[in-house]
Amino acid sequence: MAAEANFDSKSSRWSLQGMTALVTGGSKGIGYAIVEELAQLGATVHTCARNEAELNKSLNEWNTKGYRVTGSVRDVASRAERQDLIARVSNEFNGKLNILVNNVGTNIQKETLDFTEEDFTFLVNTNLESCFHLSQLAHPLLKASEAANIILISSIAGVVASNIVSVVYGATKGAMNQMTKHLACEWAKDNIRTNCVAPGPIRTPLGDKHFKEEKLNNSLIARTPLGRIGEAEEVSSLVAFLCLPAASYITGQTICVDGGFTVNGLYIS
Repeated sequence: MAAEANFDSKSSRWSLQGMTALVTGGSKGIGYAIVEELAQLGATVHTCARNEAELNKSLNEWNTKGYRVTGSVRDVASRAERQDLIARVSNEFNGKLNILVNNVGTNIQKETLDFTEEDFTFLVNTNLESCFHLSQLAHPLLKASEAANIILISSIAGVVASNIVSVVYGATKGAMNQMTKHLACEWAKDNIRTNCVAPGPIRTPLGDKHFKEEKLNNSLIARTPLGRIGEAEEVSSLVAFLCLPAASYITGQTICVDGGFTVNGLYIS
């Protein structure tokens, strides 16, 4: 049976009021912006991070703003800690989850021939396996909500080649783009929509390490039709939109948030 639109006439198509969300890696950067965006629209959010001090700082900021956000210290590269995280979320949200945002990701910047087995395993576990396994674990909770969304945070490195990041990073992000399509088709029957957001050059604590290099920064800006580096809030706004009832017929898509970077083949201004 095909998935049907689930509209509640008493709620706004442009609100997440009453919904629950899990955002991994929400203490800084794009993850922080996503947590805040979802909470602003009315969702109750749980997030996780490896660094307890950074997580507590973020939780205090959100509490001051009146947002409904909780958090736990977890490393989603660990299978056991992923299981613990979903158990915590299930208990906190009474067995139901409307939104899962697989945001955690990292990079090891090395030439291909310099990659070790440990480097490869670490990147695959952190970027790809965590996303796959958390989606598996969260499926019963998402299905129980009867109107759910999975958002994968990929990268334009999964769409185009780039020497700014490693080949393994790009491969994990490309796999996430393909995973999005499969889950969208397989789980549509359970009223679970799955979409992927692929950021380009965005100002984050991780990205800023690259942008400090003037030559690289200028090169990225020259290649970007909008002529600037993006902000985390410009990614989080798309994530939030895809979770809204207003986006109920969008699934299986990978959308680049990159100022036009990936479509600027040979265009010269």
